[in-house]
Amino acid sequence: MPVTQPADSDLKSQLSVLIQDLGRLQRQAILRKIPVVIIFEGADGAGKGALINRLLQSLDPRGFKVHTMHSPSEEAIYRPFLWRFWIRTPARDRMAIFDRSWYRLLLDDRVNGEISDKQVPKVVREIKNFEQQLTDDGVVLIKVYLTISEEKQDQRLNKLSKNGSTSWRVTEKDWKRHKLYDEYREKMEEMIHLTHQKRAPWVRIDSTNLKSANLELLQTVTDQLKSALQAKETAEKPKTNPKLKWGTKKGFPAPLEKVDLSQTIEPAIYKEKRKQLQERLHELEHQLYKSRRPAVLAFEGWDAAGKGGAIRRLTKSLDPRGYDVFPTAAPNDLELSHHYMWRFWNDFPKGGHIGIYDRSWYGRVMVERLEGFCSEKEWKRAYDEINETEQHWSNGGAIILKFWIHIDKEEQLRRFKAREKNPHKQWKITDEDWRNRDKWDDYNVAVNDMIHLTNKPNAPWIIIEGNNKPYARIKVLETTVKALEQVL
Repeated sequence: MPVTQPADSDLKSQLSVLIQDLGRLQRQAILRKIPVVIIFEGADGAGKGALINRLLQSLDPRGFKVHTMHSPSEEAIYRPFLWRFWIRTPARDRMAIFDRSWYRLLLDDRVNGEISDKQVPKVVREIKNFEQQLTDDGVVLIKVYLTISEEKQDQRLNKLSKNGSTSWRVTEKDWKRHKLYDEYREKMEEMIHLTHQKRAPWVRIDSTNLKSANLELLQTVTDQLKSALQAKETAEKPKTNPKLKWGTKKGFPAPLEKVDLSQTIEPAIYKEKRKQLQERLHELEHQLYKSRRPAVLAFEGWDAAGKGGAIRRLTKSLDPRGYDVFPTAAPNDLELSHHYMWRFWNDFPKGGHIGIYDRSWYGRVMVERLEGFCSEKEWKRAYDEINETEQHWSNGGAIILKFWIHIDKEEQLRRFKAREKNPHKQWKITDEDWRNRDKWDDYNVAVNDMIHLTNKPNAPWIIIEGNNKPYARIKVLETTVKALEQVL
């Protein structure tokens, strides 16, 4: 609720207390590893810069980062809309403050006609999914909208324009938006109505009086941090029991059971097809660059299934400037301090390029699920999170293919023993590979769950019969060429 405007003496006293409280709460949040995101939206001249600066005076500067988010850069234009915000989400002991945010789509872009009314539901859904993923991961999300009357906005813009040291802050765009005050107000009200959520509520602050607005802002942030710290103290420890609880019941889909691993290809045919497909893929890579569409190819499979060999044949004729291969290992300390999807957003290819992932974000619902590296609640919700993310990538123009290279247990054993005997390949077989093999049946359930629950038209799973390596490599090439041809 809006704070009643106090007398100056009372205001100073309240501000002094809040500033002390906020500094203390920030230190506690850092110790408890609670990430905080504060976004500021509002009318031009509403005082976003002034209020952000006053908020920062209450905080330890080592614990926050301010991001001014105006028009997207060229780097951002060629990636999904949420990319530039995802890569700036804070680590678990940090705070990120956004001067303007992902809501520009529902305000500026909508008023300017770049987003039609028909597109609004899709944009709202993507934003709400994004915010839910953050808050489910423990982020305290504070959304502030600063309001100001049309008359007061006109006064402030004129005052800034007439002052030689501040006139640069008022642009033609600011005056244009001022003339569209009523339309912005209407879109703002609708935006707040559509995106106000229990765990990501909007806080509307009247900034006519910046002193009282500052008081209300500090009170809001203080209250939210107190609630988050209290919730952290009383929260039950997440269950990390890796025992499988679904996918085992009768009738649950098991895509791997239908795979025919007897598929083979003649050596001469393999060489001829491989050459033709690699040449065609080289041509398609150029078309992909011209279209400015990104391609995402994720490779998963059993240990020793042949992921590396398939990727090498796939990239043999490609221009190395047009693709990147990302080998996904266990997350490092920095990656562990963020949402599990953060590192994949950072690596996301820009438009016209190919990102190839040797293992991927699906580790969340396989190794992390089976080894207890995340809670049961976390890996169960990951299916929806991954589907939502891939849908957003697809909406942004990405071509997504996901390969599961499948071999049987006997073929894996044969390859493990062959690696142990070959001095040049011994490095490829580790104790972890043997431990994973002991959990074959559990992994089999997890993989069937993964394929069944995340196989979508915009991001399909392609099961590759991998007992015969040449056959598997040709199928990967054929599938990729066909998918690119259909789109391009």
